[in-house]
Amino acid sequence: MARGDVGVIASPKIWSRMNDKPPATQAADPALQALRAEIDALDDAMHDLLMRRAAVVARMAGSRAKTGVGSPLRPGREAAVLRRLLARHSGALSRGAVVRIWRHIFMAHTAIQGAFTAAVAASGEAAQTLALAREHFGTSTPLTPFASPAQALAALSTGKTSVAVLPAPAGEGEGAWWQSLEAPRLCIVARLPFLVDATRADAALVVAPVPPDASGEDRSLLRLEAGADASRENFARMLSDAGLAGRILCLARQGGRSLALAEIDGFIAAGDERLAALRCVLLGTYAVPVAGDVP
Repeated sequence: MARGDVGVIASPKIWSRMNDKPPATQAADPALQALRAEIDALDDAMHDLLMRRAAVVARMAGSRAKTGVGSPLRPGREAAVLRRLLARHSGALSRGAVVRIWRHIFMAHTAIQGAFTAAVAASGEAAQTLALAREHFGTSTPLTPFASPAQALAALSTGKTSVAVLPAPAGEGEGAWWQSLEAPRLCIVARLPFLVDATRADAALVVAPVPPDASGEDRSLLRLEAGADASRENFARMLSDAGLAGRILCLARQGGRSLALAEIDGFIAAGDERLAALRCVLLGTYAVPVAGDVP
């Protein structure tokens, strides 16, 4: 080697190892190749089904355009599909993975029927709402964060977005967004996350300019009104007297009146006779969440 050259002379043993080839059995293991071929065939079959599903969705979009039917958003229908799939699910794939896969399918096929966007109240203590919205509506759905629920609702009210995602009401006091929600023009249609476990305490509600649809297992939300001194017990008695099973979530004083947010078991449709005896506004309905994977 000439002066100034830099190099390493490998010993015969090291040189031999550097030129070793993978064992032939590893590169051409018949069992492994057969499994990979089976996976390839399954991928093709799943892709075929996705394309068939998209074609059906496109026909539905065409039908809506002809009949003048509005938004393709159907949270109750989506929840019912997920419950059915989870009820038949088994094997190594987690329940969470099933929900995430189908949520992406739902949103991809919703996009076929028209542009879909979400306004998200995601500042301060509500920052986690943005993560819930992204998890539910998928990575391809445009999300616009707003500093307050009022701003997100204003974007929805003026048609600038398809839905508004707001932090679930909690605690007492004036000014919470549920107190002034313009139902039935804007309705609560879903609760996030749909798949829950004991480690998750955060929650959000989805508001849309469409009526909620039943999933088969639902809860409805009412805004009740009574005199200035009405207590939780007073509101609970009102529900019981009207034949409604539920609970009082929040209480607020507004001027000379009291407002309560009540959660009722079951799907309540507009015009339900049980509401006639109450001073109330039906704010909407959401599908009851399902349990996640058991650790």
